[in-house]
Amino acid sequence: MSVQPSVAVAEAAPGSVGLALREHWPEYLIEAAGLGLFMVSAGVFGTLLWAPGSPLESLVADGVPRRALMGVLMGLTAVLIIYSPFGQRSGAHLNPALTLTFWWLGKIERVDAVFYMLAQTLGGTLGVLAVLLAFGPHFAEPPVTYVATMVGEQGAVAAVLAEALIAFVLMLTVLAVSNSRRFMRATGLCAGLLLVVFITFEAPYSGMSLNPARSLASALPGLLFDQFWVYVAGPLGGMLAAAALWRFVLTAPVICCKLDHPLHIHCIFRCGYCQHTDETDTPAG
Repeated sequence: MSVQPSVAVAEAAPGSVGLALREHWPEYLIEAAGLGLFMVSAGVFGTLLWAPGSPLESLVADGVPRRALMGVLMGLTAVLIIYSPFGQRSGAHLNPALTLTFWWLGKIERVDAVFYMLAQTLGGTLGVLAVLLAFGPHFAEPPVTYVATMVGEQGAVAAVLAEALIAFVLMLTVLAVSNSRRFMRATGLCAGLLLVVFITFEAPYSGMSLNPARSLASALPGLLFDQFWVYVAGPLGGMLAAAALWRFVLTAPVICCKLDHPLHIHCIFRCGYCQHTDETDTPAG
């Protein structure tokens, strides 16, 4: 059964920068605050787990156990943001690679995509600066180092391939779950669980970014831009590859681009859920 675009999109599709700002500034602000809070969480937990002299640093063994705990904490952070009323309104992208991929899939207006990416970058940076102000050298100095994403001992090629792989898996999972009317509300949980796995097992290769704005936010205070290209090319390439598979090989539709979409929440996207409440599991065309 086909689904018509939502009334909200038809009425609020931005034709200019001014109109977009006037209509959609709450969503932009939420995206900034969301990645800012995520980076505060990453900075606080990273400092508590890795800064020398921290109680948790001595209680939790380094390596897989500590990364697993960090993964659980960051996965929970992501889930709480995604399922909050604010995340439900903006869609909780929190990631320029995710936003660009959904723009390529035709689910978000260009001007909204640009403002989403600017907001995500600004919010993430402010989050890192807030943690720096609170923890000072404990956060800025090694081994925490602004919780910056660093290329592992295997080198930049392994790091960019690892980033592309986890981005591919995340994007394909988001597309598969969010486009099932039966399971769409589980998209945020799946994303959170994948973060746990990625931080636990992939972090030694690239630091587990998935997100150019997240890596940029940590890189800015210490000017840590060596091999930064890894954290742009990897996440964007992996997500676009998953979207291309979904669109051209599986030929499956994309209903909306929110990670959690209660049907009563305002939606600014080219959305197929807003006027359709059929509970069947058949994706819309």
